[in-house]
Amino acid sequence: MKTLKGKNIFLRALEPEDLDYLYEVENDESLWEVGNSLTPYSRYILEQYIANGYRDIFEVKQLRLVICENKTGRTVGFVDLYDFDPEHRRTGIGIVIYPEQEHRRGFAFESLQLICNYAFNRLDCHQVYAGITADNEGSIALFEKAGFVKNGVKKQWTRADGIFKDELFYQLMRE
Repeated sequence: MKTLKGKNIFLRALEPEDLDYLYEVENDESLWEVGNSLTPYSRYILEQYIANGYRDIFEVKQLRLVICENKTGRTVGFVDLYDFDPEHRRTGIGIVIYPEQEHRRGFAFESLQLICNYAFNRLDCHQVYAGITADNEGSIALFEKAGFVKNGVKKQWTRADGIFKDELFYQLMRE
């Protein structure tokens, strides 16, 4: 896969030049809740992660792509497929647009469209799903706009800042 190109953004594989951006995103504590992180990542570990980026999604069960703006080529986020299950033809999806001033520019919506199309048409998935904390109104609106349907609630599933939060389970089925 070279790139997945949309109207305003394209998705591409991680490159060694992404190390500083990846380091900043992965070590921003405000994002740890959505990424299920508890500790910072070293540059060394992230270099190894990038170096292993060539490994196939069928082998490692995940894929991270960089979201870049078409006009400038500037990096604005990541979109991940995780827990890829080819037997049951499903995968989880996660997205981060960073920094926050890049929000509400349509990058996340277009990225979801591109990655869902990839999951359905290239990976032959039957469904993609996402877990979103009940207080994350922006992500809920984004996924619902993209056609995802809320199909469940995991009560007090995620603990953040000493508080247990419900996690909503969203799915998009292949038509």
